[in-house]
Amino acid sequence: MDELRSKLFYEQKNGYDLIGTDERIDCENYCAAYMRFLNASRTEREAVKNAVALAEDEGFVPYVPGMALHPGMKLYQKNRDKALFLAVIGKRSLAEGAVIAGAHVDAPRLDLKQVPLYESDELCYLRTHYYGGIKKYQWVTIPLELHGVVMLRDGSSVEIALGREKDEPKFVITDLLPHLAADQMKKTMAEGITGEGLNLLIGSAPYADEGGDRVKLAVLSLLNDLYGLTEEDFISAELVAVPAFDVCEIGLDRSLIGGYGHDDRVCAFAELRAILDVEAPERSCVCILADKEEIGSEGVSGMQSAAFDTFMKDLCESQGVALRRCYEKSVCLSADVTAAFDPLYPEVSEKRNEARINYGVGVCKFTGVKGKIQSSDASAELVGRLRRLFTDKKVVWQMTELGKVDQGGGGTIAKFMAKRNIDTIDAGVPVLSMHAPFEVVAKLDCYMTYKAALSAFEAL
Repeated sequence: MDELRSKLFYEQKNGYDLIGTDERIDCENYCAAYMRFLNASRTEREAVKNAVALAEDEGFVPYVPGMALHPGMKLYQKNRDKALFLAVIGKRSLAEGAVIAGAHVDAPRLDLKQVPLYESDELCYLRTHYYGGIKKYQWVTIPLELHGVVMLRDGSSVEIALGREKDEPKFVITDLLPHLAADQMKKTMAEGITGEGLNLLIGSAPYADEGGDRVKLAVLSLLNDLYGLTEEDFISAELVAVPAFDVCEIGLDRSLIGGYGHDDRVCAFAELRAILDVEAPERSCVCILADKEEIGSEGVSGMQSAAFDTFMKDLCESQGVALRRCYEKSVCLSADVTAAFDPLYPEVSEKRNEARINYGVGVCKFTGVKGKIQSSDASAELVGRLRRLFTDKKVVWQMTELGKVDQGGGGTIAKFMAKRNIDTIDAGVPVLSMHAPFEVVAKLDCYMTYKAALSAFEAL
């Protein structure tokens, strides 16, 4: 009977029961590099900049339309400094399709409004507009940094990263003390902190002069000294407030990583590192680091734009291949995070089908909400191909879905890739506290997501 159970039953195992000492060392080394990348990549612009630096170190060169392509050629193309495409040309023609891995490098945050600066009762603030799906109450009373770019009147630009260094000032959104919050605490969690209440406290010392708005004047004077800014320059700025937490190891056993932006830079780094490590692939390999996923993949740098199609069409035309023929033979791993089962909140999960920490990369056949609405819903054939590949390559993996059927749901770039007639499936790292200012992932799951992407590039 035990033999029959072993033969017929499906039983997942903790990843640490499946790997040896050498692979644990590889996992630690990989995660150390990921932690450095995440710590230095607080925005999509910074993530793209750091990814390009890593790619150039590995021999990638900017792609110029019309370049003659040859096997092993390593190319990249930036899209407005917010998204990035990388390709390693394979031995086979693009008529046989490409292996694509796509992730996003934007994350929930607080964008500054275009006219953000104001003074109230001798305190100076910056107004914000939150970006992506957040729990607003999580963003108050935590240290925040300012990052972004400002276009000045003369056409020059200024990059800002204020609060990242240890000796630099931080910013904060204040909250009511419990003694005076009786009315606030009667509200729902969604109502207790409003979007218009997410304003950054940035100064209190008045300018040593007479007149109104002396604190605002003092703050602007400092900004002008540091960056040459005037208040009007905020109109042509992209400035964001992000958590001022360093990425760190979590747990006495150091098996977890805590930080801001795991969603989805943890998967972006996995596929980036994989395409940097792939050598002489049979089929061309393409890595996408997309923007705007958190707000529906909109805009010129999101996956709904034509930028990716233009890049791929240029590559195809260099080989005399029709883009649509390439797409119909291609396959895509939509490398996005999934929800990890949290024993503190079991009521929202269907435990048997939820991803678990330390059980490897989570493969999600479908996303969407409730009745699989807005889902690409991968085919049995594609799941079967991954199943065989991961078994052969000894990738620790698990099947998953995002919570109970009627609980909620979410989306990724998968449906936009599928609309291009590309076989697509989601695969990524399980996350605790997803979309919070401080998220948690397991080192083993991070490493296995990299190993999954590398296996796909090499053999899918």
